[in-house]
Amino acid sequence: MNVFFRFLKLSVLVSALTMLHSGGATAKAITPDFVELSKKLKPSVVNISTAKTVSPQTNLQRPRNQFGQDPFDDFFNRFFEAPQHSFKQRSLGSGFIINNNGYILTNNHVVGGADEIKVKLSDGREFKATVKGTDEKLDLAVLKIEVKGTLPVAELGDSDAIQVGEWVMAIGNPFGLSQTVTAGIVSAKGRVIGSGPYDDYIQTDASINPGNSGGPLFNAQGKVIGINTAIIQGGQGIGFAIPINMAKAVLPQLEDKGKVTRGWLGVGIQAVTPELAQSFGVEGEKGALVADVTKDGPADKVGLKSGDIIMEFDGKEILELNNLPRFVAATPVGKKVKLKLLRNGKTEELAVTIERLRDGEESVAPVSMQDRLGISVKELSGELAAELRIKETKGVVVVAVKPAGIADEAGITGGDVIKEINGKAINTVDDYTKAISAHKKGAVMRLLLRRGDSSLFVAIPVE
Repeated sequence: MNVFFRFLKLSVLVSALTMLHSGGATAKAITPDFVELSKKLKPSVVNISTAKTVSPQTNLQRPRNQFGQDPFDDFFNRFFEAPQHSFKQRSLGSGFIINNNGYILTNNHVVGGADEIKVKLSDGREFKATVKGTDEKLDLAVLKIEVKGTLPVAELGDSDAIQVGEWVMAIGNPFGLSQTVTAGIVSAKGRVIGSGPYDDYIQTDASINPGNSGGPLFNAQGKVIGINTAIIQGGQGIGFAIPINMAKAVLPQLEDKGKVTRGWLGVGIQAVTPELAQSFGVEGEKGALVADVTKDGPADKVGLKSGDIIMEFDGKEILELNNLPRFVAATPVGKKVKLKLLRNGKTEELAVTIERLRDGEESVAPVSMQDRLGISVKELSGELAAELRIKETKGVVVVAVKPAGIADEAGITGGDVIKEINGKAINTVDDYTKAISAHKKGAVMRLLLRRGDSSLFVAIPVE
């Protein structure tokens, strides 16, 4: 018996050591060897310096990037007067080598508008660079340098696989301090910071500062999982990186064509709030609520309607509102995809062919809305529409809103045209009165409004 227990203890010990050696759950808790990672990865990271000519009329306000950042603003405004002649404005950023052909990935705001771009490698060699492609919506740019021989290439990883709490390391050129290495963890995923239509940032506490822009964010295996892009003014220790999978999806187009062609669905969407979910009789707050459908757009052609809730796109679940614009944008033009949606409480499927995103459009346009009746309404006429400067000429328009009332709290404003109440068309004041009277106490009232060129739903819990 004693021999058996000694054998059992030995087996458990061997199993534990095997799990640790093979990278099991226990191994993940071990801090990465940042010394070896730095030695291995620093050569693939480059410093980028740019110069552009600034005319006198722009000198009174120093140009900023799309995040409103210029760390030297106060210094220059306090101690220097604006020059009265054109001058060269210089800035610094970071990037990383993605193949042996001399292609370098960075942020668009690092090189945008530059007259000249220079790239400095970790071994001190410096090259002039040309811009091969840019994507303003994702804030990406691909540069190219002409160099003989092999280059230290950064391996691109899988940003979808990272988890909150994982170790990450940033390398870049903050404040001109070349080849600076910082480390931290992934603080959050899927951050929306209002920088563009496809926000989906990785948040990290690895120190990122002006000059880090365009540099790589590595995981513990030394693979690039993000492109350091933004910081919050005054938010020390908080940085944001573009997931590398988003960049990989458009890299072939940037390298070959110099620009990105995106898919277009032609709908305006809004989030499914608890009140809206109750009004539609659905559970949960997943999906994207269709508030507006562009006439003759892809969605309109297959019969998608205002009030439909898109739950899946091409087999991918819409867990939150921002999923849908990214999925649509990444879909090849001409591809036929399935939409799974809820319509009048029932699940339906539609097949839609994705078209090319038009200039000035968005793949899927989020419709602004404030969540949460004291209003006066009038029946629309051509004269009243002209007076209120609205395009609608039929329906019921809101002419007054009681301050701090239920409608005011729900975001309804003067000039909103009420098109539907709980799915019923409102064409006259009588229609409006009947719909209000028929509303049951304690239930949620759902209004479809027309505001400017957009439609949106508002759900109001009426006591």
